Amino acid sequence: MEGQDEVSAREQHFHSQVRESTICFLIFAILYIVSYFIITRYKRKSDEQEDEDAIVNRISLFLSTFTLAVSAGTVLLLPFSIISNEILLSFPQNYYIQWLNGSLIHGLWNLASLFSNLCLFVLMPFAFFFLESEGFAGLKKGIRARVLETLVMLLLLALLTLGMVWVASALLDQDAASMESLYDLWEFYLPYLYSCISLMGCLLLLLCTPVGLSRMFTVMGQLLVKPTILEDLDEQIYIITLEEEALQRRLHGLASPVEFNITELKQELDNVKILKAKLERRKKASAWERNLVYPAVMVLLLIETSISVLLVACNILCLLVDETAMPKGARGPGIGNASLSTFGFVGAALEIILIFYLLVSSVVGFYSLRFFENFTPKKDDTTMTKIIGNCVSVLILSSALPVMSRTLGLHKLHLSNASRDSESTKPSANGHQKAL
Repeated sequence: MEGQDEVSAREQHFHSQVRESTICFLIFAILYIVSYFIITRYKRKSDEQEDEDAIVNRISLFLSTFTLAVSAGTVLLLPFSIISNEILLSFPQNYYIQWLNGSLIHGLWNLASLFSNLCLFVLMPFAFFFLESEGFAGLKKGIRARVLETLVMLLLLALLTLGMVWVASALLDQDAASMESLYDLWEFYLPYLYSCISLMGCLLLLLCTPVGLSRMFTVMGQLLVKPTILEDLDEQIYIITLEEEALQRRLHGLASPVEFNITELKQELDNVKILKAKLERRKKASAWERNLVYPAVMVLLLIETSISVLLVACNILCLLVDETAMPKGARGPGIGNASLSTFGFVGAALEIILIFYLLVSSVVGFYSLRFFENFTPKKDDTTMTKIIGNCVSVLILSSALPVMSRTLGLHKLHLSNASRDSESTKPSANGHQKAL
């Protein structure tokens, strides 16, 4: 009997690992396909030649797509974990959701951390150096020469980075062993480096999010159709049409070409066409879209912003008053043991909405900063170098989002008890164990 129980336990563990691997692969495949379509939408079409550079661009495109998929998975893991916790609480004994357990979620978080490190320290530097490489002088030009130069550059970058991390750790820790030993490279130096980058990402998020919250109203105002109050759109369209015709006559030489530069005329004509398209869109919009959608969206943004600021303020007060409220001292109940919100499923849904709202606000704020304005991708006109830079930026922001959400008190998710949670969510019937 003991041998049969041991075999049954091994079979159950094997099927559980296969099931989790299959789920992880399917999720990542979907994210990879979506990320590929997003990048190809912004990638410059002129980069698609049929030569050696085309192969390099294609490899860099695949690596950038992989990085963007990892970033999307890191962002979606936090809402997925919150939803999974509420589902396990609502249906604890449901046979069809037993695959949704703490072991799966903990494994997804481990994979997200592993792939984030891989993309940040290996794939993205390789894609950038491979894209910029030409091969060493004196060697035969080709893919092999470019790969060799890329590997050498990666090795030099790794030595430089590890040396900086070792010096920083030696300055912070005066222990002689930390200064003389590099044996704990995998267990200390790489996590320490990733923690420093996550800290930089958190600081960047704290800088971008307030800017994004203020810019969200302007961005939504540009995307939506504003109500027409005391405005005559027909007269504005007529005036802008006359201005467009006048610019076209000047550009075609019907008027004196000395008055304006041709480049300035073309730029002004493009601006007039954009303004005319906006006016025509406002004219074609229905009364519901003008008078209902725009005010509703603005009120919704105001409510979400107010709730976010209120929650952050309450959490800051709790941190000042209660020492146990600190993230390092908090001990959550784990997956499937207790609700993460006082209001149950409704509170969890509100937390997810606020997390996505802060994410969108941080991205809008990131591209609104003066230093990153030229970093904004444009449709069908973004070089691969700029795509790589955007993927790295999104990866850093997405990696810091769970830390910032936890610090600001937007969620109380705790994953250290995942293994115990997975044991508690196993089905009790032997038939169900063999089937799963």
